[in-house]
Amino acid sequence: MNFELPEEYQMLEDLVQRFVRDELMPLETGVLERDAKGQGGYITPGEKARLDTVSKDMGLWALDAPEDVGGMGLPHVALVGVNIAMGSTVAKYNLPPDSPNLKMLAGYCDERQRAEYLVPHIEQGTLSAIGISEPGAGADPSGMSTKAVLKGDKWIINGRKIWITSAKEADFTILLARTDPEAKGSSGMSCFLVDRDAPGFNVVKQVPMLGGEYTYEIALEDCEVEDWKLLGSEGDGFAPMQLRLGTRRMQMAAWCIGAAERALSIMTEHAPQRVTFGQPLSSRQAVQWWVADAKMKIHAARLMAYDCAWKLDEGRDVRSEISMIKVYCSEMAQEVIDNAMQCLGGMGVTKEMPLHILAGRVRNMRIYDGPSEVHRMVIARNSMDVPRR
Repeated sequence: MNFELPEEYQMLEDLVQRFVRDELMPLETGVLERDAKGQGGYITPGEKARLDTVSKDMGLWALDAPEDVGGMGLPHVALVGVNIAMGSTVAKYNLPPDSPNLKMLAGYCDERQRAEYLVPHIEQGTLSAIGISEPGAGADPSGMSTKAVLKGDKWIINGRKIWITSAKEADFTILLARTDPEAKGSSGMSCFLVDRDAPGFNVVKQVPMLGGEYTYEIALEDCEVEDWKLLGSEGDGFAPMQLRLGTRRMQMAAWCIGAAERALSIMTEHAPQRVTFGQPLSSRQAVQWWVADAKMKIHAARLMAYDCAWKLDEGRDVRSEISMIKVYCSEMAQEVIDNAMQCLGGMGVTKEMPLHILAGRVRNMRIYDGPSEVHRMVIARNSMDVPRR
C-alpha cells in the first residue's frame, strides 16, 4: 500500500497552491469589503475574466475533461489536492469547466450535444448551472412536481426550481423534470439542457445565503426546449444526476478540508502572539486541544477523501464513502472554524477576517447536495437492514 501521490499529481497540487497564493489570496480584501457592504462575497466579473486567462495560461483548465475533447483526463485522486487548495480562500473561483456538470455532460451527451455544449464548456469555459430542488420538495425526489411534456419537436416544461447557483449568469442549466407523471420516486425523470434565453425560462428571485453567497429561484412557464436537448434517456434522468452529485460531493469534501486548514493556520499564527493575563494563548490547554483536535481530524478527513477518490477511480461502489466524506468533512470543518473564531475572540467574528465567510460556506455545504441527516440515512441503509415504510 503506497500513500504517496505520483509526482505529476504533486506538481499539479503545488501549481494550484501557487495560483491560490499569488492570484486568489490578494483578492480577499475586496471580497470581504463587498460582503460587509451586503454586495455578496464574490470576485468581480473583471477579476474573474483575468483569472480565466491566467488559469488557462497555467494549464489549469479542463483538468478532468476527457482527452478526446481537449482535456487532461485526470482521475479523482489527482483533484483532491487541487480542490483542497481552492477551498482555502474566500476569493471563490472554480477552475473551468465546473467538474460535476462536466462529468455529467461527458458521460451522457450525444454527438450533437457534445459539439453544442461539451466542447464549448471545455474550450471556452461556458458557465453551467444545475436545477434539481423545488420549493417544498427538499431532498426528496418523490416530491418533485416540475413536468415536461413532448409536443412535436419540443419539450414544454412547467414548474419551479430553487437553490440554483449561477442561474442568472449561466449559459445553460441542466434541469431535472418529470416526464412520466405516473412513475414513483426517482423514476420517470429526465434531464434537459435549458439555455438561458429559452422561452419561458425566468429567474424570479435572488436568494441571499450564508457565506456571502446567492442562489436563485426560477419559474418555468411553458418553457420550450428542443427535443434533441434531452440529456441521456427519457425517464432515466436520475442516473446522470447521481454521477454529477457524486462528483460534487467529492469536491465539497475537499473544499471543507481546505477551509479547515485555513482556519487552523489562522489559529496557530494568532495563538502564540496574543497574550492574555500574562501568558500567550498557545499556553492554554483549551487552545492546544483545539489545535490538536483540528490536526487529527483534518488528517483523518484527507485520508477519507483520498480513499474515496481512489475507489471511485477504480470503478467501485462508493455510495457509502461519498456520504461519509460529505458528512464528516463538512462537520469537521464547521468545528475547526468555530474554534478558530473562539480563539481569536472579537476579531474572529468580525467581517474583516475570512473566518465568517468560511463558516457560512461550510454551513451551506452541510445542506447542499443532500443534508447530513440524509447521508447518515444512506450510510445506515448500506450497512444493515433498515425497515422502509
